[in-house]
Amino acid sequence: MTLLPRQRVFAALDFSPPDIVPLERHPSPAGLFEHGERLKELWRRFPHDFGPPFDPPVPQPDSKWTDADGRYCELRRDEWGVLWKHLIYGVHGHPVERPLDDWTNLDCFTAPEAPASSGDSFLVEQAQASKHQRLYFLKSGWISIFEVMHAVRRFEEVLMDVQSDGLEVNRLADLIAEYQLKCIRHLLRRGVDAIQFGDDFGTQQGLLLSSDTWRRFFKPRYARLIEPIRAAGKKVFFHSCGNVRDLLDDFANLGADALWLQLPLYDAGQLAAWSRERRVAMALQPDRSWLMTCAKPGDVRRAVERLADVFEVRRGGAWFYIEIDNGFPFENVEALFEAIGEIRSLSQ
Repeated sequence: MTLLPRQRVFAALDFSPPDIVPLERHPSPAGLFEHGERLKELWRRFPHDFGPPFDPPVPQPDSKWTDADGRYCELRRDEWGVLWKHLIYGVHGHPVERPLDDWTNLDCFTAPEAPASSGDSFLVEQAQASKHQRLYFLKSGWISIFEVMHAVRRFEEVLMDVQSDGLEVNRLADLIAEYQLKCIRHLLRRGVDAIQFGDDFGTQQGLLLSSDTWRRFFKPRYARLIEPIRAAGKKVFFHSCGNVRDLLDDFANLGADALWLQLPLYDAGQLAAWSRERRVAMALQPDRSWLMTCAKPGDVRRAVERLADVFEVRRGGAWFYIEIDNGFPFENVEALFEAIGEIRSLSQ
């Protein structure tokens, strides 16, 4: 039986065999800027299950951020008051001015205004979400606590603050969590199938914080944010880069339905077995560093095939995720799309 794209994703999340292995694409502006129309042609050839076809213009940096020699440097202040410096177009920058490097500023620090859940613009959002969900799976949000904390305050200070568990860092985390809770409630009222969380807690070897510290400081706050999502019967996705092996069971216990991890840092067989045992689906994104940047197209194809085999994608429990960064040779990009396309064709 042929499923709608939305049904296909739900089948995979429920560990049921989908008619076609689901695919999710993220339209990274860095990749689109670098590869332009060639990448858009791949999007047309290989549609995905998380949204309809779209044909955005190839992004270009504003000329005011490019000097006479073509060097790009953009300064942009976000809704939290952080000034970011971007040196590669389409790639996340680094904070250069943070409002809370001095805790004395905390008393006058406020969260951004939460999205409105009423009025004409909200009704338009609801209508757009409803239209999307007729065919496609709708995943929304980027719910972060830790990443906001180390944007508004120096990274190493935040690590020490969390370890010492002082009053100020708890006030900051609660302020951020309260804002994120408002965003979650907005998405639930608007219409959504899954809400995405994203906080990176690992180095390439292990956790940035001890697991005990994480459970004391972060886990109760995530539990509060996840509770209304679970109560509404919606899915919870969690992304965390680095080696967060020691937190996987915590994510499952919190109610995560799916994880997007940095796969090269794990034993694929062990992770696949854990995924099926705990019924937590996996976003399968082939290595974006060495594989996509330095390897050959044949290596890319073999890596995709191995992920498909190890995670037994035709049984459900996983889907492929594609995000094209800057620095990927186009022949590797093409091999990635084509290898996943072949697996999707064979699964029909």
